[in-house]
This record gives sequence, C-alpha cells and structure tokens, in this order.
Amino acid sequence: MANAREGVSKFGKFLSGMVMPNIGAFIAWGFLTALFIETGWIPNAQLATIVSPMLKYLIPVLIAGQGGYAIAGRRGRVIGAIAVFGAIMGTDYTMLMGAMLMGPLAGWIIRKWDAWAATWKPAGLEMLVDNFSLGLIGLALAVAGFYAIGPFMGIILVMLQAGVQVLVTYGLMPLLAIFIEPAKVLFLNNAIGNGIFVPIGTEQVKTAGQSIMFMLESNPGPGVGMLLAYAILCRDTTTKQSAPGAIIIQFLGGIHEIYFPYVLMNPKVIIGPIAGNLVAILFSTIFGLGLVGPASPGSIIAFASMAPKSQVLLIILDVALAAVVSFFVSAPFVRSSTASISDDGSDTARDAGATEVVVDPTARAMSSISKIVFACDAGMGSSAMGATRFLRRINAIRPDIKVEHASVDDIPTDADVIVCQKMLAERARTSAPVTAQFVVIGNFLNDPALDALQTQLTTNYQMQHAAVAATNAASAAIERSSETDAWTITADDIVLGNASTDRESAIRACGKLLVDRGYVSEDYVDAMVERDHEVSVYIGNGIAIPHGTNEAKRHVQRTGVVALQYPDGIDFDGERAYVLFGIAGKGDEHLQVLAKIADALSDEAQADKLRQIASTDEFLRVLG
Repeated sequence: MANAREGVSKFGKFLSGMVMPNIGAFIAWGFLTALFIETGWIPNAQLATIVSPMLKYLIPVLIAGQGGYAIAGRRGRVIGAIAVFGAIMGTDYTMLMGAMLMGPLAGWIIRKWDAWAATWKPAGLEMLVDNFSLGLIGLALAVAGFYAIGPFMGIILVMLQAGVQVLVTYGLMPLLAIFIEPAKVLFLNNAIGNGIFVPIGTEQVKTAGQSIMFMLESNPGPGVGMLLAYAILCRDTTTKQSAPGAIIIQFLGGIHEIYFPYVLMNPKVIIGPIAGNLVAILFSTIFGLGLVGPASPGSIIAFASMAPKSQVLLIILDVALAAVVSFFVSAPFVRSSTASISDDGSDTARDAGATEVVVDPTARAMSSISKIVFACDAGMGSSAMGATRFLRRINAIRPDIKVEHASVDDIPTDADVIVCQKMLAERARTSAPVTAQFVVIGNFLNDPALDALQTQLTTNYQMQHAAVAATNAASAAIERSSETDAWTITADDIVLGNASTDRESAIRACGKLLVDRGYVSEDYVDAMVERDHEVSVYIGNGIAIPHGTNEAKRHVQRTGVVALQYPDGIDFDGERAYVLFGIAGKGDEHLQVLAKIADALSDEAQADKLRQIASTDEFLRVLG
C-alpha cells in the first residue's frame, strides 16, 4: 500500500514538475481573463483576443517543453514543444493533458536516439546529425500527435468532464471532499490538482468563463479552520504555539503542506477539513461559483485574484465558511487529544516506543557542512519556506553554509544535510547522496530537530572554533612571552552570586566591571551590547563571552578579562548563560586567558562547576 501511494505521489510530482514552473503563465492568462473578457473587471475586446491563443498554444507548449526538459535537457525541451503542436492542432480541446504526455514522451525518445547515435556519429558532422534528428523526430511526433494522441486525449478529457457532470447532476460534487482532503495529507495533492482538476477546469473556462474545479483542492479554508482549533484548544503547549504561524503561512502563503503534520499526529482530526471542504463545495455548487484560473499557491490572495468580478465576496465567504465548519468539527478531536508534534511528526502518545528516525547531524563535522537541502514533494512549497526560515536562523554565524530547497526525487548531489518530513524520508533517501546526513522532521515551523541542527551548526561550531583559535593564539602568545609582560585573571576580576537580570543588563554589568578595573573606557560598554545584537555572544555550556566590536578596540586601555557568575542564569534566546566572561584585549594579549576559558567550557562538567562555585579561589582553580 505504501509503495502504491509513493508511486502515485511520484507520478503526481512529475506532473506538478511540468505545471508548477509555468504557473506564472497560468496566472497571466487568469488575470487576462478576469480583467478583459466581456464580463471582466475592465472589458477590452482587443485584449480579450489574446485569451484563447494563450490557453490553446502558449501554455501547452510551455508544459510540454518543461516535460521534455525534465527527461532530456535542452534538446528535450525543443522536441517536446514541436511534438505537442500536432496534438494541439489535432483536437478542439485544450491540450494540457496532451502536453503532459507528449513532452516527456518526446524527451524520452530523443534521449534514446542520442544515446544510440553517440556510437556512430561521424566526427565533424555532430551538429548536422543532432539538428536533423531533432527536427525529423519532432516532425514525426507532431504528425502522430495530430492524428492519434490529440484526438485520444480529447476523448479522455470528454470522459472526465462527463464524470464531473454526473456528480453535478446528482448533487454528489461535495462528496469529492472525502477523497481530496485525505489525499492531500498523503502528499497526493499534486496528482489530483495538476493532473486532474486543472486540465478539466481549464477546458470549462473556455465555455463558462470560470470553473469550480480550481477551488476543490486549493481552498485554504479547511486547513485554516483545523489549525485554528489547534491554536485555541490544543493541550500540548508546543503544538499550540506553532499553530498560529502555520495559519499565516497557509492562509496568506498558500502552503498547505504546513498543516499535514497536525493531521498525521491525530488522524481523526481529518474529519474537520473534510467537513469544511464538503460544505464549501456545496456552497459553491449552489451559488454557481468558480475561478477563472488556478489558485496557485492556494492562498486567500490567489483565490480573490482569480475570482470573477461578480463573485469575489461570495468566494471569500466560501473560504470563511470552510474554515468555520472545519474549526467546529475539528475542535472536539483536538481538545481530547494528548498528541503533540514531535521531531518526526508522529503521534507521541501512540508512538512513544517507536524507533527514532532522526539521524543525528553531529555525526558529521560541523565545519565540513557547506550545503543543507530542505526537501518536500514538489520542492516548491513547504521546502522553500523551510529553507528560507532556516537560512535566517544561521546566516549571521554561518554565512558559509548554503541552504536550498528541492524535490525529494531530485536532491542535489553535493548536499551535506537533508531536511525532510517523515513520510517523504524514504523517497528522499533513494535520490540523496550516500554521504548525506538526514534530519527528519514533523513540521517546518517549530520542530526540535531543527533547533538541534541549528545548535550544532552555530553554538557548537562557535565553541569548537573559539577553543581552537584561543589555544593556537595562546601558544603564539606564550612564544612571545619574553617580549610582553605576563598577566592573568585575578580574584578582583570575578564577581560571584549575581542576581538574574535581563541579557543587556548582564552584558552592561560586565562592561562596568571592565571600566571599574581600568581595562576600558565607558564607550566600550555600548560596543559590547552592539556586538551581541550583531551575533549572540553565547557560545554554549552555560558560557557567554561579551566583548566589544572591532571598532571599539580604541577604547581598550589595557588587556583584561572579568567574570560574572549568575547562578540562576541569563536568557540568551532560549539558552541559559550562568557565567559571563567580559573581554577587553589589546592585540592578542587576552588570548592566554581566553584559551583557559575555552579549555574550561569545552568540558560541560567543568563549565557546570563554574555555575555552582562559591569562592573566587575555587573559580580560578577550575580555569587552571
């Protein structure tokens, strides 16, 4: 069953891979239709003449070209576009489905030809053979498309439309929700959306000017209503706190995958989105609603943009109705559940003893990681959002790391770390480099595995490099000891048992002690706060090292290090620092002391002793 689902999902992703890169063309055509046809917002008879040719010729050629490119690169794109033109002219129906067939077929044929021709092509005649083969094979496929594939795909489209009409005639259209919502959560939304509903809807727009088919899978209301129930009623704090962000991302960004983990951890809650979509479809059917083009991504913005002028308010009401119904139906399932979103998206109450599937990224040296890839089904929705958010989390400290997004079936060969959801992990492993580390998550918003990865890439990286740099610099300083006066941190530089305060106040307290000890002028203190704003001075194991910016070195009067102990800790973005070492250095003189600090903090047990110590003499002994 799982293999069959994965097969359908891969097929849907392949269809989506032809459609999604060309969504801009659909949007252009949709706005052209909404604005300039006779019943549009600003009717214009001349501009309206572009509508039909764009749909009949441009969009199918773009889709077929993309399908050919996916199989055979640039030559595949050209032959795919040639081949589909025969299918376009061989029927009166819009050849979106024909393009999805002809493009990959033409790409496969030219790829096979090229592999065979490479064994015998005469030297010096390569270009001649390549150009003639592309043209002649493309011509043959165009003829086949005109006489066979175009008419055949037209028959398929007629049969699908007839099936839709039966559902409308007998009032069964709303029952599609029972199929649509579970299929979406199983990552089959690309298959049903781009493979079925978009081609049917596009054909209906030619005669009716709008189609309900564009609203069936992409309505954001059902998911938003269910997420709202989690945001208000969920008993698990982590899940409850993540839901509002998910609502914004789905409602305004149109990334429906964001709510899938909330269903997977508590499958009964799918009844809510099913009920919401069922009511929305019924409402749309009763009032004859439809969109003029695909709402992609499926956000409220896309819905309103693709709505006919006379139906905007009703379509917004349709989305709101779906959300309200989904909320009230989902509410009792959310309220009674004890499940929470874990790092693998599973129901933690049910799977507490299940084998953990998250691969620990610490198995790979942090300094060797140069590319992280977030992967989702199509590589364009949730993975793009996740990659953008994670890049912002690490970029200040690790600008050397590239964070990209991709489809689970097309992961770059140079990926060092791959982040994907549990249901897609096996597919991702089949296309991933064998040396890549996997981080399997439940959601892209508030997942512990992402927090752990960030810590490994930033905090631990800083600790490792601080220790190495400090030790190397200290060795160099020792070699120069005959040229400089030796010095060390003293008991007068240490203040123990400070009461907890806020982060900035603690840093300023370090700065004040540096001033009082005659190490710096008062201007250096503001530079210490500025440095922490740029990049956190927390380095791990309960240790922070406040220091000034490079420009503030002119305010250093003599090298010195002070230490302030806060037994109850200071909050640094969710981490607790119990000892703050304030540092002021002229040149490299302070690095001998920094090397001792690095030695102490690299051992978590030793660092923990600094938190508990009650005397300055013992504190100095720990530092060595």
